Amino acid sequence: MANKVTMNICGQEYTLVADESAAYMEKVGALVDEKMRQVLDALHVSQTDAAVLAAVNLADELLKNQAAAENLRRQVKNYLDEATQAKNEASELKRQLFKAQQGRGQ
Repeated sequence: MANKVTMNICGQEYTLVADESAAYMEKVGALVDEKMRQVLDALHVSQTDAAVLAAVNLADELLKNQAAAENLRRQVKNYLDEATQAKNEASELKRQLFKAQQGRGQ
């Protein structure tokens, strides 16, 4: 079900409709507002320029976070592969130990 939320971003009212919860959409709006205000305070540019620069900053953060997430996925996969290999080696060593113990018992 779509949620409709009206929010204020840098003094402008925007009504957004999305499947996400109203609380989530408000967090998104608050983040955009915060990023735009940071740009406006630092650079004293127009709201349009602030919106573009805020979008560029958010896109930069997104891409860096995606790269970090992919790196973590690769690390987890490597750890899982190593754990599987260790488990297989342990199973093989148990099999060899059992075989050796059987050979001594004869």
